[in-house]
Amino acid sequence: MTDLTSLHRATHVAFDARTTERLLQLGATNVVRAADRLIVGPNRRDTLEHARVREELWNSDEKWDRLYSPEVRWKPPVILWASVSLHERVNLWRTCSWLRHLGIQRSDVLIAEFDFVSSTIESSPEPSSVPPFNCSASVAHYPDEVLLDRLDKACPWPAERYDCAIHLWESYAGENPMPFVDSCIAGGEGFPELAPLWAFLSCFFPRKTTEGALLLSRFDELLLTLLSAEWQTPVAVAVHKSQTGMNLWRLLSCTGDLFLGRRLEHWAGHESSAFVERAPGPRPDIPMKSFVYRLTERGMRLRDKGLVQLSDAPRLPVAGTDAYSPSAPWVLLEDGRLAWL
Repeated sequence: MTDLTSLHRATHVAFDARTTERLLQLGATNVVRAADRLIVGPNRRDTLEHARVREELWNSDEKWDRLYSPEVRWKPPVILWASVSLHERVNLWRTCSWLRHLGIQRSDVLIAEFDFVSSTIESSPEPSSVPPFNCSASVAHYPDEVLLDRLDKACPWPAERYDCAIHLWESYAGENPMPFVDSCIAGGEGFPELAPLWAFLSCFFPRKTTEGALLLSRFDELLLTLLSAEWQTPVAVAVHKSQTGMNLWRLLSCTGDLFLGRRLEHWAGHESSAFVERAPGPRPDIPMKSFVYRLTERGMRLRDKGLVQLSDAPRLPVAGTDAYSPSAPWVLLEDGRLAWL
């Protein structure tokens, strides 16, 4: 890719809205936006089922993800623009898998990768049990001359690395999470995102101690710790000024703050458990203020003493499986691995 003519004739895939806009401003005429946050909510190998569950998750008319759209003109070469954001890396794997499904040759798929932008990672001088995750990096953070230089240097991945990316997507979206977790723990050359991605995803699985006790996931433990007997809006929970609040915010930096409100809805609507109660909030027109929540005494006991059974907590889709599912009873061990309960 050596001139602007190449920019015009290629098919470009962007993994966030800002990058889509920047590429169009540079002169690209065929940009496919695949900007879904795949590290949140359900994923499926089957493309039709994947599209269905993702639309159900977001319940929005906005088409952030056009990867599978029949309207896309896949004219080679195809250039995939990817930063180090965890969102973009998973979308990169998925796109490689889809392009192979379409019959596009690996040699026609050029990868424009970007290194870490230091200003996009959160940092804190205080110790934390929840590390920062880089979900805010973007190709759009770079000036035009850097984008054009990276375009000039874009090239196909070696066959082994390309195959590995496709395998990662298939295992990530599969019902059995063990192959993907094993890949993350083992690591892989060219995929530095694996360790931080599993560190993030593992925060949503219930935990099992060496003594056999079942505990809430790290995310739910943080959430129920910030709740109290007093009514609070989700936004009040999200901005709680404490180390626990900071730990929760590190996770919300990747999920988005609306995920917190949705998880509180899960808890309040979970059967007749009465661990979390909900009431109308002060601003029905604002999602994060439309309801208020409080923790019951039973919820406090659950938080402090742990689960009797997985179904005590509401299910939560993670990658291709569900956390807290009695039919798929995956639990996180103290060594960071998953196990079947």
